[in-house]
Parts: sequence; C-alpha cells; structure tokens
Amino acid sequence: MHNKGTIFNIQRFSTSDGPGIRTVVFMKGCPLDCAWCHNPESKSTATELFYKSEQCISCGACVNVCTANGHTFSDGIHLFDHEKCMRCGKCAQVCWPNALALCGEERSAEEIMDIVLRDKPFYEESGGGITLSGGEPLMQYDFTRSLLKLAKKHNLHTAIETSGFSNRDLTILNDFVDLWLYDVKVFPEKEHVKHTGVSNKMIFDNLYLLDRIGAEIVLRCPIIPDINMTSQHFAAIADLVTALNHVTAIHLEPYHPLGLSKAKQLGKKQSYQSNTFLDPSSIAFFADTLRTITATEVIII
Repeated sequence: MHNKGTIFNIQRFSTSDGPGIRTVVFMKGCPLDCAWCHNPESKSTATELFYKSEQCISCGACVNVCTANGHTFSDGIHLFDHEKCMRCGKCAQVCWPNALALCGEERSAEEIMDIVLRDKPFYEESGGGITLSGGEPLMQYDFTRSLLKLAKKHNLHTAIETSGFSNRDLTILNDFVDLWLYDVKVFPEKEHVKHTGVSNKMIFDNLYLLDRIGAEIVLRCPIIPDINMTSQHFAAIADLVTALNHVTAIHLEPYHPLGLSKAKQLGKKQSYQSNTFLDPSSIAFFADTLRTITATEVIII
C-alpha cells in the first residue's frame, strides 16, 4: 500500500466539506477535464509553478537561479515560459514578493495525519473530521486508502469528495469512509464527454454500487450557466435521488470564476471563460422545485 502521495493544499477549519469543522486534504491529479474547473492546479499529478504577475516587482532574482532560462525580462517586463520550467522551485525560494510559488508536494500519510490531528478537539466538539478532495482522490487510490485507514485508527470521521470516475474497488475503500461527497455534473453521456472529457457511465455505475452497499452519500452538483442550469438537469437530479436509497442531501454549488485566474497563473486556459459569479438566488427556484419533488435536503452552498 502506497504511503506517500502528492497533495497541493491542506485546508484547516473548513465547514463546507462535510459535517462539523474539518481539515481538507487536496490531492493532485484528476482524470476529468471540466471546462469550468475550480481547481485547475489539481488536474496534473506533477508539481507545477504559479506565476502571479501582479505581485512581481521585477527584481530579477528568479533569472539568477533558473538554469532552464524560463525567466526573462523584456523592457523591464518579467516573462515566464511555463514550457521551459523544470519545476525545481529555486525561483520560488528566492521570490520574496511570492509572485512565484510551487504547487504540489509529496507527503507521507503520517506527515499529513500529524497536521490533521492538531485540530482533533475541534472535530470531537463539532462532529467534524478529515475530508479528502482534489483533484480526484481516487487517482491516488492506494495513498487515499492509507490516509483513510490511518484516520480511522484515530477515530476520525472521514469523507471523500469524488467524481466517482475510477475502475478501482470502492467497496474496499468504503470500509474507511463515513461519507461520500459525490459529484454529479452533467447527465447525457454525450454532453458529459463534451464538457468533462470522459463518459459518465462508470461514474453512475459506481454511484449505484455505493448505494447498494449502504454508503452514506451527499450529491454535490456544480451549477454552470449555459451548460447544466436547466429545468431538465434539475429534474434528472430528482430522478436520480428517487432511484437511490442512501442519499442524505443534495448540495447545489453555484459557479464561481476563481479557477480562471489560477489557470492563467499556471500558463493554462480553460474553455469555459465566464468571469461572473453565479448568484445563489439565480437557482433558488430550482432548489425549491427539488424540495417539492424529493424529501431529501437541498442546500445551496
């Protein structure tokens, strides 16, 4: 069993990724390529480098340490070539304005758990625990299992946020998972392929499998204008919940454009380019409609 994995963030005191106060471990790597991705830094399994041009003071320290010639200056303007970058991190170490920052590091399960356990009293008081997110934790299946198993040894509540796109045995993993935060993005398979790059057949197969074995499931539904913000989509959510027996809540997640700036900092460009936050009130009608169709709790988060 792999005891080391690649993560890009550990967020303490989260209250939106499962019950109570939680520590969320964000893992690198995702098999989906969602057009609206909120965490583009999670897609690649490799370490990457953020460049925040607005924080650069053109001091030139990065040029002096970069052996790949990834940093150059033209008329006083700092140009960074992501393609040349070897991701050694030397430039980030000397960049005191923090215009450059590495994203992604290898950690052992024990190292991560040492951080998680710092807040155990808060978990016990609030009913919280640890949540594994990403990216896609199932891409690092063995490491994910190691982390979850270790968390259960310390009697922590465990949750995993996942797209469900995996050919690994989720029934084995479920022995160490208290709550599945399961993404439901687009229903028609053709449209799912168009907007995420993969079929959703395996995703729904795994969802029904988890339901059959009695796993506790919360559906997490990103709502994206011009893609799935339709009455047909919400009707399909209702039909899905009706067909399942262990969905305890439906979380509707209004689109936000924060992924656009992060993608730019990574030298990437997302296909969905809206820079407008979706006002939660815009989907209140759909949420109310869901509440009349199903007894399952519906929350806009």
